[in-house]
Amino acid sequence: MSEQIDVIAHIHAKPGQEDAVRAVLESYVGPTRQEDGCLRYDLFVDVSDPTRFTFVEEWTTMAALEKHGQSAHIAAGRAQLADKVAEAAWVQKLHRVL
Repeated sequence: MSEQIDVIAHIHAKPGQEDAVRAVLESYVGPTRQEDGCLRYDLFVDVSDPTRFTFVEEWTTMAALEKHGQSAHIAAGRAQLADKVAEAAWVQKLHRVL
């Protein structure tokens, strides 16, 4: 099995906080795409619910993903999001089967 890790992360903004949450999440994209081990890092918003965001990510290894989670830009963003999200992010870490 490959070491590659795929991630799906769901973030749910509080109503009225969509723009603020989106701005923080968008700020992650550029720096993250420059990180060692990042193969894909794309942000989506639900077409029927603008409070729901999803990242689809691909990482070369679990170690690269863990380092990403400890990066300064992610830590700074988490602090900004603390009172703007409706619930904790729901994150799936996956190994691709096919």
